Amino acid sequence: MKRALDYAAALSCPRLHLMAGLAPAGVPRDTLLSTYAANLAWAAEECAKLGVKPVIEPINHRDIPGFFLNTMAEGAAIIEAVGPEKLGLQFDLYHCQITEGDIVKRVEKHLPIIAHMQVADNPGRNEPGTGEVNWPFVFQAIDRLGFRGWIGCEYRPAGETEAGLGWFAPYK
Repeated sequence: MKRALDYAAALSCPRLHLMAGLAPAGVPRDTLLSTYAANLAWAAEECAKLGVKPVIEPINHRDIPGFFLNTMAEGAAIIEAVGPEKLGLQFDLYHCQITEGDIVKRVEKHLPIIAHMQVADNPGRNEPGTGEVNWPFVFQAIDRLGFRGWIGCEYRPAGETEAGLGWFAPYK
């Protein structure tokens, strides 16, 4: 945590992604939840000292089997327990599409706690426009809802990187 905060300070990074990790076998979920929330509360206090907001990210069960945090509702409940002023949601639309679908409604529901978004298309985790998601509709909804944070691109280009950036031309 100290090293991550040192990097955040050196880079003037306002967000720090705190990954939940894999759930250990044989440990009751309630125990894992209380330990996770306590650890996040501690980490949030450390981040606050430097003006950094930590974020948590639900990740789908297909790409990382056994990952502890899978749904936006789980993430929102943990954020509520720790305090939304201390902890934010990293809303990865790719993971949400796989695990839950209905991504626009979920963005709408969780918008007050979303501190960062990420995009990739499904299937394949390639750039927007290569899969099943109607990105013009999704991006229009995000704009209409008033999200003003960063939207990161976390995908594997389907071909050459430069050619794969063409999807972004309508949004410049």
